Amino acid sequence: MTQEPVWLKTMLDPKTYPHHVDEVRLIQTHISWVFLAGEKVYKVKKPIDFGFLDFTTLEKRRRFCLEELRLNRRLAPEIYLDVQPVTSEGDRISLNGKGEPVEWAVVMARMPDPGMMARLIDMDALGEDEIDMIVRRLVPFYKNADSGDQVNRFGDIGTIIQNTEENFEQTAPFLGKIIDKQTYDHIVRYTRSFIAEGGDTFKQRVIKGRIREGHGDLYSANICFDKKKNKVYIFDCIEFNERFRYGDIASDVAFLAMDLDYQGLPGLSNRFVRAFSKGMEDIGLAGVLDFYKCYRAYVRGKIGCFTWAAEGVEKDVRKSAGDQARQYFRLALRYAKGVKRPVLYVFFGPSGSGKSALSSSWADAHCMPVYNSDRVRKETVLKIPPDERHIEPMGEGIYNPEITKRTYRALARLGARHLMQGESAALDATYKDKGERARLTEAAREAGADIRFILCTCPEDEIRRRLLERAGKEGQVSDGRWEVYLAQKGAFTTDALSDIEFYPLSTDRTMDALVAELDERVKQP
Repeated sequence: MTQEPVWLKTMLDPKTYPHHVDEVRLIQTHISWVFLAGEKVYKVKKPIDFGFLDFTTLEKRRRFCLEELRLNRRLAPEIYLDVQPVTSEGDRISLNGKGEPVEWAVVMARMPDPGMMARLIDMDALGEDEIDMIVRRLVPFYKNADSGDQVNRFGDIGTIIQNTEENFEQTAPFLGKIIDKQTYDHIVRYTRSFIAEGGDTFKQRVIKGRIREGHGDLYSANICFDKKKNKVYIFDCIEFNERFRYGDIASDVAFLAMDLDYQGLPGLSNRFVRAFSKGMEDIGLAGVLDFYKCYRAYVRGKIGCFTWAAEGVEKDVRKSAGDQARQYFRLALRYAKGVKRPVLYVFFGPSGSGKSALSSSWADAHCMPVYNSDRVRKETVLKIPPDERHIEPMGEGIYNPEITKRTYRALARLGARHLMQGESAALDATYKDKGERARLTEAAREAGADIRFILCTCPEDEIRRRLLERAGKEGQVSDGRWEVYLAQKGAFTTDALSDIEFYPLSTDRTMDALVAELDERVKQP
């Protein structure tokens, strides 16, 4: 572990800074100390050596701070302000003061937290407008980025092989722990085969000037939107290793596209790729996109492995890192064409129709995840206990149109995350709105998956009995009631559902019989 430096207490003191600071918040990454101090951020590099990164001397840290400033001003000049020393004079440690430098800090303007792209994704608030803003920012950047013979060497076959084989070597110790051998072997075969057969493709990428000094770490964690200024900031590029920053622009594009796929937003991912390719007039990008997506997903899986194996990592962080690594490897396998075409099963119908019980049993029988709208509304969207009761008028309280819209967007995203990893999934919600059914159909199409709608029906007297019985039980997730059913039922006529093909299934039978019939009707692979 890195020993705490003597100057750290000074940087944690609000009085250290030349501008107003109420409190200082420290965030540590594996390579930096980041001080959030009022309207500014100060980033100091740790004296470490990871092989691909060497910050072991003060002069190296100064040099890479200056490189970070220079490189990131290409895409976010308003954010990257200066490089300042942390100085020592006698017993006094100062920021940008007199005396000898003991550290160097990159000074940045603080970006708006609500505009961070990762936060927008979590809030299901990322849309086409934000994707288009990113494209408009990136296209001129890559058109003007450094190129030429010195840059082109990073696009040759030797460098590509070095990058991919390094991944496979570094993840070999995790076989049978995080990544299974079958997945590993398939991705290795796909990668080596693509490189061996794609020599001319890679050469053409070089000849056509597609190798540039890019960003190197282009994904949602490094993008922020300032809605007040109508700007997007793309920050924190790779400054410490040319091999990670120079390369085919398709590799950078693939990173963000892969990240959007991973987040369950394949429609936005595809929109980004199409718009960027058109803006760059790069029709050849599509031919190498899955290769680079596979590479980028594998890198993220590798990083998860490193965190999982690191000493001193808390148990819950370790588990989360391992789970995410498995998901990234599964996504890489999907790009390597190593998974079957998945299916999104949508169990829908009015309150009390039995869709939750059936979807849960179906998912258990086929070992697939299932997402229930009542649980997603409370746990994912509102962050409240799932059994917290809200007996409110239709369309009010937690069932108002805005929260309902967010709930259905979250359902689509959660389902699509599994589809992108080649896994089938089930959704359980009313889906009485035609637009929300269209959202699911589009998500499945963009994810390269099939979709099956199962309309759950039941005689009204049985629905009434179920809803009355549910109302008297504690610990219920659903707030459905008889009056809610009466308001909904008109949305499930044959005419109202003319936009989709669906399987009607009456749920007034045993669950075993229902699952067996559904198996036969939807031909579960």
